[in-house]
Amino acid sequence: MRAGTQKSMDQQLIVRAQNGDKLAFQLLVKEFLPMISGLAYRMLNDKAEAEDLAQEVMLKLWQNLKSYDSSRAQLSTWIYKIASNRCLDQLRRKKPDQLADDYDEIVPPSQDNELYEKQINKKVESALQDLPERQRLALVLFHYQGNSLTETGQIMECSSEAIESLLARARRSLKVSLKPIWQQMEQEKL
Repeated sequence: MRAGTQKSMDQQLIVRAQNGDKLAFQLLVKEFLPMISGLAYRMLNDKAEAEDLAQEVMLKLWQNLKSYDSSRAQLSTWIYKIASNRCLDQLRRKKPDQLADDYDEIVPPSQDNELYEKQINKKVESALQDLPERQRLALVLFHYQGNSLTETGQIMECSSEAIESLLARARRSLKVSLKPIWQQMEQEKL
């Protein structure tokens, strides 16, 4: 969670940006664009789509900044809400991609470790993409983006208890789908 002075600086930037100060808005973009890009990438699993979506969110932020009310939500929560909704909309429009021919190829540990790690990361990302949208969103917002249960609940418009349930189900699903990878890694250590 960001320190109080950062929130105060953000609030000053917000007020300036709401009054049309483009430099203040650029500073807000500089602060939030990487977080939104990360969320979008984890949700969409496509770097170009994630960058486009993050830019769209920043444009929407600029267009709707005057309607932002700091007494109702933190700016980060409001921005994440916009981005989350856009990600879910994008996912609903997408058709499932076909898996590449080499999807299940196992890279022997004797090969370059970097290539091996990339393959494992690809399988983890694939398992993440296989989660139901709301479970994935909760997991990304909480674990990858570092939001609290309360903030994640505000973004997703549900209780902290509902977020805990979504996270538990997501973790169980990931554990099951990634079990073969962990078993393979354990065998290779022997």
